[in-house]
Amino acid sequence: MLDPIIVTIEVPCSQKKAFGVFVNDMGSWWPLDKRSMSLMNGGKPAKSLRIDPKQGGKIVEIGHDDTEYLWGTIKSFDPNDSLSMDFHMGMPAENASLVEVKFTALEDDRTRVELTQSNWEAFGDMAEMMRGGYGSGWVIIFEQAYKLACGG
Repeated sequence: MLDPIIVTIEVPCSQKKAFGVFVNDMGSWWPLDKRSMSLMNGGKPAKSLRIDPKQGGKIVEIGHDDTEYLWGTIKSFDPNDSLSMDFHMGMPAENASLVEVKFTALEDDRTRVELTQSNWEAFGDMAEMMRGGYGSGWVIIFEQAYKLACGG
């Protein structure tokens, strides 16, 4: 059993804004030019990323050629406080890790955001490789791009 990846950052915005940027604006801060299915399947960055912000909502990448790639499904959705999602970024849904994100207000304009990714066993023989790739990827995606989008 592999340990979860846990990344905690503080962002310079309200809890409500931090949640909104994560959910409603993911397509603006996710580095689609570096991390997208479209890039892996055609050499060109994806056009956008769409999230249906509700329990059962889908996370879908719109490829450079309008191909849609399912990245995951929102499992729990508690506006401004937390969300969790099956996350498989183009792989079959049965090969999904679990990503949980919690938003805790520290001050009116400061929020702690904790991202935990687990369930590596779902990737079978590729579990260690996938965990390693995501471990380094969250530095670029979450600690840098998302934090910057929140005003950091």
